[in-house]
Amino acid sequence: MDLESVFEQAEAPKPRMARPIVMVGSGGIVHDAHLPAYAKAGFPVAVLVDMSRERAEALAKKFHVPLGTSSIDEAIRFAPADAIFDVAVPAKAIPGILPQLPDGAAVLIQKPMGETLEEAVEILRICRAKGLTAAVNFQLRWAPNMLAARALTDAGALGELHDMEVKVSVHMPWELWSFLSTAPRLEILYHSIHYIDLVRSWFGNPRGVYAKTVKSPRTPALAATKSVIILDYGDDKRVFIASNHSHDFDPKMQRSFVQWEGMTGAMRAQMGVNLNYPVGLPDNLEYIVRDGAGWREAPVSGNWFPDAFMGSMGSLQAYVEGEAKTLPTSVEDAIDTMRTVEAAYLSSERDGVELPPLAL
Repeated sequence: MDLESVFEQAEAPKPRMARPIVMVGSGGIVHDAHLPAYAKAGFPVAVLVDMSRERAEALAKKFHVPLGTSSIDEAIRFAPADAIFDVAVPAKAIPGILPQLPDGAAVLIQKPMGETLEEAVEILRICRAKGLTAAVNFQLRWAPNMLAARALTDAGALGELHDMEVKVSVHMPWELWSFLSTAPRLEILYHSIHYIDLVRSWFGNPRGVYAKTVKSPRTPALAATKSVIILDYGDDKRVFIASNHSHDFDPKMQRSFVQWEGMTGAMRAQMGVNLNYPVGLPDNLEYIVRDGAGWREAPVSGNWFPDAFMGSMGSLQAYVEGEAKTLPTSVEDAIDTMRTVEAAYLSSERDGVELPPLAL
C-alpha cells in the first residue's frame, strides 16, 4: 500500500465559489480562529456584527471586512441575499439570534448547541421552523491531522479499529473567558464536547455513557474542570476520554492526544493547541503498521486552530452549493452529540455502583 498517496486525499470540503459570510459575534474565537481561517481559505466576510459597534468596526478594519455593525438587521440589508451566517456567540444567546435571521438561510452555529439538552432541542426546533440549513461548529473533525487519520483508516491501513482514547492533561486558563466563570457546566460542555463529537464521527452514537466530572481544588470557584468519560460501543471496543485542565506544573508532562488502535496498526494525533495554552505546539500524526518500519510521521500541514475552521465552514458552503451530498455536523446530527453530553452529566450525577457487602 502506498501510504504517501493516501495522505494526498486528506482534505476538508471546500466550495468552488464561496458565498459571503455574515459574522455574528466578534469575540476572541472570531479574532483568533474564524477570521484567520476564512482569510486563508479565501472565504469572503461581508459583515461583522457585535453588541459593541466599536468592537465590530475595529475588527472589521483589521481584517478588511466592508462593514462592522451592532445591528443584525443592518447586516442583512447590507449582505448579499445568498450570504451564510456564522453565529459565534455564547450558547445562551443563540436562541435569541436565530429568529432574527432570514427564513431558509444557511447558518453555522458555534458550539455548544445550547448549555443543556433542553436548550439544544429549542435550537433544533427554531432551525426546523425557519427552514434553516444549519450546522454546528464541531470543527475538530476537520483538523488537518484528523483528516489524515481518517484517510489512513479509510485506506484500511489499521484494519478494524477496536480502541480509541483521548488524553488531555494540561493547564487551561479559564479566566480568559469571563462568561465561563459562573457557568454551571464547564469541562464536558465546553471542551470534551469536541472529543465526544469526534468519537461519534468515527463510531456513531454509543450504547451508553459512564462518566464522572469533578472540580479542581486549584479552581474551587469554577464548575468541574476534570472528567473521565467511557463511551460504550460494546464488548469489543474500548473508547474513553480522560481530561484534566488543572495540570499547572512544568509543561514537560502535559499531554494532549487522540490515539486509535486497529488490528494491523495504530496512530496518535497530537492536539497542540492545548499544550502550554495559549502558546500551543504544532499538531501532528504518528502511525505504525505491521510492516517492521516502526512509527512514522504523517505529512500534516496546519493545526486545529485555525485550519479546522475552514472545514466546518467549507462543509456547509459545499453542501448549500450542491457540491457535497451530506452535512456532517448538521443540527440534526449535532443534537446527538448534545444527547451524549447530557448522558455524561446524568451519569456523573447518579454516581457509581457501591461496593458489594461481604458475606464472611
